[in-house]
Amino acid sequence: MFNRIPNKWLVVITVLTGTFTVILNNSMLNPAIPYFMNLFDADAVSAGWVITIFMVAMGMSMPLTGYLADKFGKKQVYIGGLMLFVTGSVLGSFSWDISAMIGFRAIQGVGGGMIMPLSMVLIFDAFPREERGLATGVWGVAAMLAPTIGPTLGGLLVELGSWQWLFLVNIPTGLLAILFSIRFLSQTKRVTDIRLDKPGFVTVTIGVGSILFALGRINELAHLYNALNLTLIAVGVFSLWFFVRIEARQDQPLLDLSIFRIKAYTYSVLIAMIGSVSLFGGIFLIPLLIQTVYGYGAIMTGLSFLPSALLMGLFMNVGGRMLDVKGPTIAAAGGLMVLSVSTFALGFLTMETALWFVFLLNGIRGIGMGLSNMPATTAGMNSIPEKLISRGSAMGNVVRQMSSALGIVFVSIYFEVRRSQILVNGGGDLQEASLTAINEAFIVLAVLTLVAVPLGFKLGREYKQTVKD
Repeated sequence: MFNRIPNKWLVVITVLTGTFTVILNNSMLNPAIPYFMNLFDADAVSAGWVITIFMVAMGMSMPLTGYLADKFGKKQVYIGGLMLFVTGSVLGSFSWDISAMIGFRAIQGVGGGMIMPLSMVLIFDAFPREERGLATGVWGVAAMLAPTIGPTLGGLLVELGSWQWLFLVNIPTGLLAILFSIRFLSQTKRVTDIRLDKPGFVTVTIGVGSILFALGRINELAHLYNALNLTLIAVGVFSLWFFVRIEARQDQPLLDLSIFRIKAYTYSVLIAMIGSVSLFGGIFLIPLLIQTVYGYGAIMTGLSFLPSALLMGLFMNVGGRMLDVKGPTIAAAGGLMVLSVSTFALGFLTMETALWFVFLLNGIRGIGMGLSNMPATTAGMNSIPEKLISRGSAMGNVVRQMSSALGIVFVSIYFEVRRSQILVNGGGDLQEASLTAINEAFIVLAVLTLVAVPLGFKLGREYKQTVKD
């Protein structure tokens, strides 16, 4: 069967399988946190670490991925990441307490941090520049679909099965991805004279790890004033500042920050940042809207994401084709505009709004996300030198990881603070106060996305100039 499929598309299938496994697993665990609190007699902070540690470990390992890929080969490092992830999944199913589960999730996170940046790099190696838009659009379906269907699947596994299946479900697809990688990924040339930028690795690891650790601990206003969180953020910011200073003097920097001088890449990273904030902000707000305001259950919440997921996947392919044929301007700027308008419309819901209308608006958000995100990212990666693709991908993934966490933190704090203010001022019951806070949060996200629309046009101009050169 595989003999009829061009090898370059087998590469896409391979990395899509691995990427989908990683992202789906993390999103499946979100609805299981209350269950783990009861199962292991853990408090909310300890149970929340099951999610936080994965994000922190992933963010800390990503900057090292480019160096490892150059040193040992992209194929070997990608397979190594898959093996770590599957190992963490197997061990996770045997967790005897919350601390053990957190440790095994950290192993998964390190593996995920090696898998995610290399997924796009491997596709770039397999496809010529003029076909990468379509290829990354197909691959991007995994990156965007998994967060939307994961919570529903996770809830069903916990309710109808056993919590161990939250980990065991990764093993078949993870092993399949390893087998595909061995069979279909090509060996890449190793850089023999490369050396590890140890000061850069230490400072970026501390910086990214501290900030992600702090963001993962913040889900209400009081956490912002927590001394440990403030200290972590301060340490993280200082470490990243020091990292930038170090990299400017290194002959072989861990992450070559000079790629930000390429404007097309910089614009693409900014678009990805804003897209991540909007995506994960919506993933946080929609369940609150459907369950807290309208009183539906987890299954209906999961169904509300299906139109968005399906349309996002479809329009990622459309956006990829547009990038290959006409460049990124229409896809990026148009997608951001669609995303902004549909998000803005979600800011004017009422208690009488029909649920199908929420489904529709969330679906239109999926169209905007599909059009703008992956074509912009691909255009930015196309604009940097081939030798820096691994480092550029790692950089983009670190930024996207931090932006996703920031988006969740922002909307969760805004929701909590604004709802409390409305209730204190006598602004109706809990449902009405929740709806008002959710509406306002969507409007803020819409404005943020609208501000990014000019970046789509700037990306198009710079990308066109890069292609000419």
